[in-house]
Amino acid sequence: MTIDFNKNNDGLVPAIIQDATTKNVLMLGYMNEEAFKKTQETKLVTFFSRTKNRLWTKGEESGNVLNLVDLKLDCDNDTLLIFVNPNGPTCHKGSATCWNEENNSNFGFFSTLENTIAERVEISKIDPDLRQDNQKSYVVSLFDKGINKIAQKVGEEAVETVIEAMDTNDELFLYESADLMFHYLMLLQAKGFTLKDIEAELVKRQK
Repeated sequence: MTIDFNKNNDGLVPAIIQDATTKNVLMLGYMNEEAFKKTQETKLVTFFSRTKNRLWTKGEESGNVLNLVDLKLDCDNDTLLIFVNPNGPTCHKGSATCWNEENNSNFGFFSTLENTIAERVEISKIDPDLRQDNQKSYVVSLFDKGINKIAQKVGEEAVETVIEAMDTNDELFLYESADLMFHYLMLLQAKGFTLKDIEAELVKRQK
């Protein structure tokens, strides 16, 4: 890896810090050649602080270090992407990121769908007579019937998915798979869990 530290007069290159697990961007810092070498040697992300005018290992005072996992260099050889496992909040103001955001796993559209289902679950807790007409939905109606009905639907969709898996119609297989995933997300909500809990369980099993 050949980094062009001479591209800028100050000898610094941007270092984008990304959580190796959640893939969220945590912060932006700057490294000179010495900071880069120290990061590789200690496995703790070290920057060159322009305000302190010295090397600065993230968390040297707070303990909220950034443990190095991997790093990549961009196509122009002048910007680093550094993957880390953070030990505590990254921002000096106490937030998980320097953009004051939570550092949670994001499962793309599945997370969006999960949040929508969670909103519907809250509606289902309202007395049916007090709900607005626009609050009627399939999710609400299924939750009204209780967890046994939700679990039954997951079982039905699982059977239909298996049947289509043994056939040759890929379109129907994907259709039933989507139905299964949708109802499974509802079952997770009914049991008080989320995809993050499933992720954590799978991570525990990783060898």
